[in-house]
Amino acid sequence: MDIRRTVVIAPAALACAVSLGCELGFENADAPAATTEAAPPLTTPLTTALPPTEATAPERLNHSPRHGEWVDIALPGSNVPVSTWVMYPERAGPAPIVLVIHEIFGLTDWVRGVADQFAAEGFIAIAPDLLSGMGPNDGGTASLGERDNVVATIRTLEPDERARRLDAVRAYALEIPAGSGRIGVVGFCWGGTSSFAYATAQPELDAAVVYYGTSPEAPGAFARITAPVLGHYGEDDERVNATIPRAEAAMADGQSFEPHIYPGAGHGFLRAQDGRAGANLRAAEQAWPLTLAFFREHLEE
Repeated sequence: MDIRRTVVIAPAALACAVSLGCELGFENADAPAATTEAAPPLTTPLTTALPPTEATAPERLNHSPRHGEWVDIALPGSNVPVSTWVMYPERAGPAPIVLVIHEIFGLTDWVRGVADQFAAEGFIAIAPDLLSGMGPNDGGTASLGERDNVVATIRTLEPDERARRLDAVRAYALEIPAGSGRIGVVGFCWGGTSSFAYATAQPELDAAVVYYGTSPEAPGAFARITAPVLGHYGEDDERVNATIPRAEAAMADGQSFEPHIYPGAGHGFLRAQDGRAGANLRAAEQAWPLTLAFFREHLEE
């Protein structure tokens, strides 16, 4: 058994931050979760840079020294490919690969900025637009316009179709000459739920990271998970956090699930790092280095 639940305790001087409401106003709740283990160190290595915020992502992309490109990935049984953003690191030797699953808001500049930061850390980052072909004229996220339209459309993407699209992207990733063949997946919000679900659907996955996504609902789904799973959750996000115990209980026999809960942080804290009077930033400063260490442990040869 390898299950470690952690609530990361904020310093006393910062405790007032937890009283403020979440600026996102989307998929949030207030009830705290329990803790069963001591917290990891609060400090973030000074050499660890964070992904951009939603506001700073376009500038970060415009000034990135790394190579990024759009590719169209063939989807078996469909005439419409999966439009995908790929970022390459500057490193010698084959690189591990991370599939980056977007939020419920689709493939945005922020998600591409997260991919760029993974590339800065030595990973090939692949961010597919899972809404490809679901917009006007077979377009994807950008063709849907208003965010409300994106959210409404993504809710119609069935889990089996989502997994089929991710399988196509994974197959493409395995053929990248510069890749090592070891592949992890990370997702945020809707993408966090999708990352956990993909771990149940793809037994060859090497690692999965869940940022504030719900755990699978089907009782038998967890038995299919072979990859280790790392979870990051804001304390003030009980709609999501209420699903952690079922994952803990179901993965208690020989599987690895490591959830971390961050005091005062809300849903979407990695994107909205400037929110909640510093609580979101503190969560991001702790969650991101843990994510990198987790992927290096399980993806680096």
